[in-house]
Amino acid sequence: MDEQLKEELKRLQVLAGIRPYQGYQEYDLGENISHIGTERGQYQRKNKIEPGTDEWFRLWFAKPHLTGEKHYKE
Repeated sequence: MDEQLKEELKRLQVLAGIRPYQGYQEYDLGENISHIGTERGQYQRKNKIEPGTDEWFRLWFAKPHLTGEKHYKE
């Protein structure tokens, strides 16, 4: 088999989930998602934040590890 065909086969195996992608590195925030969800839900109820508002989206979908933004004040 020629090299181009071998590389294409490897790529297809990765896409099919048969072979793990070697370049992937898991990003660990060191946080427990269930605890975070509970805290955010309590904050949402306490502050009467309605789903769909800008504040709600910031609370649930902020990426502080990327932007440095604080998603909510405790």
